[in-house]
Amino acid sequence: MNRSNDIVFADRKDAGLQLGHFLSARYKGSDPLVMGIARGGVEVAYYVAQCLETDLNMVISRKLPVPGCPEVGFGAIAEDLSVYIAPRFRRSLEPETIGEIIDEQTDEVNRRIGVYKHGKPLPDLRGRTVIIVDDGIATGVTLVPVIRLCRSRGADRVIVAVPVAGNNYDALLDDADAMEILVMPEWFYAVGQVYASFRDLTDDELLAIVRKGAYLRSGWEHVRSLHS
Repeated sequence: MNRSNDIVFADRKDAGLQLGHFLSARYKGSDPLVMGIARGGVEVAYYVAQCLETDLNMVISRKLPVPGCPEVGFGAIAEDLSVYIAPRFRRSLEPETIGEIIDEQTDEVNRRIGVYKHGKPLPDLRGRTVIIVDDGIATGVTLVPVIRLCRSRGADRVIVAVPVAGNNYDALLDDADAMEILVMPEWFYAVGQVYASFRDLTDDELLAIVRKGAYLRSGWEHVRSLHS
């Protein structure tokens, strides 16, 4: 594992390609389902799915931001509206405050389901190896309810795969069957520290990636049919 504190990835495309090549030896040919966390994780996931020649899907999970410190999450809410609150925050925040923030982020999750997915449900996960991809892990709270969502829907194996992670992510990420991480900087302070370009994606840019992703599976099946 790379412990570098330097820039490692040009952008999310570069990170996705590097991560995809890294994962190929273990997962290519096993028909995994790659699921990107909206927004930035979807761009990384697109290139991972491309390398693995497999399906791409999007899953929504929203951080529950700590009041006054919005970059830190005390938990998350997934698109099935399941909520995870990290144990260390359960006693430090007032229940009323937690409830208000959950309500706000529930509205945003529902907005994203409508705008990004047009209300379309997740695919059938039963018996599948699901690879959950994000652009990096700081605390990892947004991934915990997604792991649980995949388990509840019958996934055979749940893998978390990211280009970069800190050393002190949420312990419940270990509920995944495997954690695949390319870079864990010795001095970690932000996911973006290893990216030369790490800007936010717009809704339009995300939807363009989703449209491209819809053609991945049919494209690989067409190539295989030509060689069969």
